[in-house]
Amino acid sequence: MIDSHVHFWNFDPIRDNWITEDMGIIRNDFMPKDISKTYSKIDVTGCVAVQANQSESETEFLLGLASQNSIIKGIVGWTDLKANNLTERLTHWKQFSLIKGWRHVLQAEQDDFILDDQFAKGVKILNEFGYTYDLLCYHTQLNTINKLVDKLSNQPLVLDHCGKPDVKTQALKTWDDNIKILAQNPNVYCKISGLLTEADWYNWTEPEVFNCFDVIFKHFGTNRIMYGSDWPVVLVSRPYTDWFNLVNKYVSQFTEEEKMKIFEGNAAKFYKI
Repeated sequence: MIDSHVHFWNFDPIRDNWITEDMGIIRNDFMPKDISKTYSKIDVTGCVAVQANQSESETEFLLGLASQNSIIKGIVGWTDLKANNLTERLTHWKQFSLIKGWRHVLQAEQDDFILDDQFAKGVKILNEFGYTYDLLCYHTQLNTINKLVDKLSNQPLVLDHCGKPDVKTQALKTWDDNIKILAQNPNVYCKISGLLTEADWYNWTEPEVFNCFDVIFKHFGTNRIMYGSDWPVVLVSRPYTDWFNLVNKYVSQFTEEEKMKIFEGNAAKFYKI
């Protein structure tokens, strides 16, 4: 099995100011050794390390970890997709085969950034190098994301954390409508990850999460969905295995072949692992 979405960091309270005081459990360092024991218990054999900091030094950091930890099968790094020398930078990064794709934290940006032609041009250039792109946004931004995706018909894209629906209030209608539109693009995949962070961390219920899964599987099917944990962020709500068991329970309705795609095959295909 492949965990398609994990983060590693040496905690820095200034750089990592998104990790607020109420997230005390993750205001620590998190390295591959901290997750390896859990992986061995549930037979996860590889992961994709995704950027958490917006810098090329973050990409270097993840490459350094991957060189020492074979559990990291792929990296989603950061580089400035609006840079005038983007082609030059991607040519540099292409020497590192573990870099599979790139991400910018669009959830922190306004519409004018997301719909900037220079940004779309940068994402299009990724396709020339065989790279993927991770879409990170809130459910309130999905209408804008759909406009961006309209410009990127051939670029392999994956929606992180199901587009961060409002699990807590269960106001899912507009999110459902936008997910339906997004999923009509065959180049877009979706990660089932990160939902506990969008729920009431301590009092969420299984049906609240499964209602979101229902929407994602209805629109994306089982061929374009990949399992991810969003570890260590998931720890603000529950231990890793609680999330894994929740996903495992939901997908028990599918065939063995479909489950293999969700837990391994789709991520391996998308990220070329």
